Amino acid sequence: MDPRRLVVVDGYSLLYRAFFATRYLSTSDGRPTNALFGFVQMLFPLIEREQPVAIVVAMDEGKTFRHEEFPEYKGTRKETADELRVQLVAARELLTALGIPFIQAPGYEADDVVGTLTLQAEKNHYHTTIVTGDLDSLQLVDECVRVLTPGKGMTETVTYDPDAVVARYGFGPEFVPDFKALKGDTSDNIPGVPGIGDKGAAELINGFGTIETMIERMAEVPEKFRKKMAGLESQMRLSK
Repeated sequence: MDPRRLVVVDGYSLLYRAFFATRYLSTSDGRPTNALFGFVQMLFPLIEREQPVAIVVAMDEGKTFRHEEFPEYKGTRKETADELRVQLVAARELLTALGIPFIQAPGYEADDVVGTLTLQAEKNHYHTTIVTGDLDSLQLVDECVRVLTPGKGMTETVTYDPDAVVARYGFGPEFVPDFKALKGDTSDNIPGVPGIGDKGAAELINGFGTIETMIERMAEVPEKFRKKMAGLESQMRLSK
């Protein structure tokens, strides 16, 4: 018998992606709808294709514990456009009308909700498809979890299982947090280690694994990387 399939949608990520991927649309009285249109354009075929026994949408709700620990977190992002902000409110109304539950948790972001639901689902013998435009979720991929991301526009998609993550990065899903700890993430204003990019981070991970192992065995790290990492051990841990 096929395993039970849960679909977990990162709501803000997809609405944000749809807002920029879909031409401007509005109602006759001027209310913008392009993000909602792109969101539904991806959601309905997804439900038909996956045939899940359950579906839930994770939403963001204000600042999180990360902002308290690192005030600069996401500090480089521009303010959300008013045309998108009103659609984020309408999206909750849309989901309610469709009978699709959404979850948001004060102090946490949608990523945290996605990760928590995925872990609970796996413990309860579900297979999960995470739908998101945020590749941070690739750290959750395993034999029971895959990540589906929008490709061109909102109708084409790319699916990641463990082999696909290895094909993209050169290492497994479990090392995605270490990858971000080294190369940083400009979209979230995560510093990482200046001067270490995708190629260097992958080389270090394939040689040592986690950043904790790199720090512990710093004397063995090639000098070209060791010089860049020197004194940034705390920053690496914070980034991870």
